[in-house]
Amino acid sequence: MERKLRLNRFTDFRRVRRLGKSYAHPLVLLIASPNQLPQIRVGIVTSRALGNAVTRNRIRRRLRACMDERLPSLAPGWDLLLIGRQAIGTADFGQIHGAVAGLLERAGLVDVRDNAASTAGRLSQ
Repeated sequence: MERKLRLNRFTDFRRVRRLGKSYAHPLVLLIASPNQLPQIRVGIVTSRALGNAVTRNRIRRRLRACMDERLPSLAPGWDLLLIGRQAIGTADFGQIHGAVAGLLERAGLVDVRDNAASTAGRLSQ
């Protein structure tokens, strides 16, 4: 994920937590808040309760990889915060990917036009 697409200021994280709408899954919590920018920004939070530094970094890499796949099909103008929950430490990548995809769809962030075009492009190949 490109650096310009990441949330990196504490004030941004706090604003998303305070003003955003949350969507829960046993593996991940998604908090979405509109922004005034022409792109999506994503922040990832993994607490020490999830494990040691190696485990937390692996979880962050997996969440970032899930978002990399989904970014082209998401509507712009949102700040997203993904918070890893306790069960994510033992989940495999497919489960995490499914959880993130489901949360993004529940939040209504998937741009149907782009998603249909990318699906049609994959089917024609």
